[in-house]
Parts: sequence; C-alpha cells; structure tokens
Amino acid sequence: MTLSTDLLDRLRRIRLFALDVDGVLTDGRLYFQADGVEIKAFHTQDGHGLKLLKRAGISVALITGRDSPMVSQRAAALGIPHVYQGCEDKLTVLRDLCQRLGLELPQVAYCGDDLPDLASIKRAGVGITVPNAPDYMHTHADWVTERLGGHGAVREVCDALLDAQGHWGAVIDTYLHG
Repeated sequence: MTLSTDLLDRLRRIRLFALDVDGVLTDGRLYFQADGVEIKAFHTQDGHGLKLLKRAGISVALITGRDSPMVSQRAAALGIPHVYQGCEDKLTVLRDLCQRLGLELPQVAYCGDDLPDLASIKRAGVGITVPNAPDYMHTHADWVTERLGGHGAVREVCDALLDAQGHWGAVIDTYLHG
C-alpha cells in the first residue's frame, strides 16, 4: 500500500480514529439466531490494531447507526470508551466528541461505508472508506482501503496511522524483544 505524501502528512495529525461498525469493523452482514439475538463477526487483527492505537495515544470511537449488545461487548473487550449507537446524525456525534476531547475535525480520521457516514468522511481530516462500500462512497473518500470491511480494513488504517506517526518501530520492537 502506497499512500500519497499529502495523505501521510494528514495522518500524522490524527488524534482520533472514529469508525462505523457494520461494514467497516464487520463485513456488514447481520446474523440472527432463531430467538432473534443478533450475532456479529469481528476480525481479531482489527481489534489488535485498535488496541495499538490506544497505546500510542490515539483515541478510538465507534459511531454506529444500529443498537447492538455485541458492539458494546466488543468495545468493552477492546477498552474503547467512546461508543455511540443508534446514531442518525453521525457528524453531530463526531463534532460533539471532538469538542469534549478538545480536538478539531482535521485531527480525526473517520472510516465509514455508506451514506450515513458520508458527511463525517467529507469533513474529517482523513476520510476513509472500504472497497465493499458503494462506488459513490469511493469518490468522496480520501482513501479507500485495500482490505474489505470486517476483513482487516481497520487494521490497515491502524498500521498506517502508527507508521505515519513514527510509532511502528516501537510496536515491532515490543513484539521482538518483549
């Protein structure tokens, strides 16, 4: 993956990675048990990437249009404190979060896959979508990941953020030398 110099410069300024869940952190498919309980599949590498961001001092937020106990459980397991579910206006949620964190939108990377994410993608410092998003989303994003939503796209973004901000060497050293 080769990112432009401009995109790398903007990634260096990111202090918050906010993302949608269905279609980004998952593959977008919804599974229901016979009793109506919803099940979602999450990629472990995506989760580990989000943990690495937090260790590097980059905040993480989940902003999703659906309400799901599975999202709450996954966020708790990853230690993500900023979780917003049932959001119709994701940009307002994102702006409010930025205000609480003392950040500006240019300090945000936002990853989404469908129309409810469009305004956040357009106004974030780095707007990201995934290959499995509708084509019109690709034209509005600064970056379309190589990996699909639910299949490592989030980890791809996390790794790029860590690398652009000079944290990647320390991450590797931690795993090489303990």
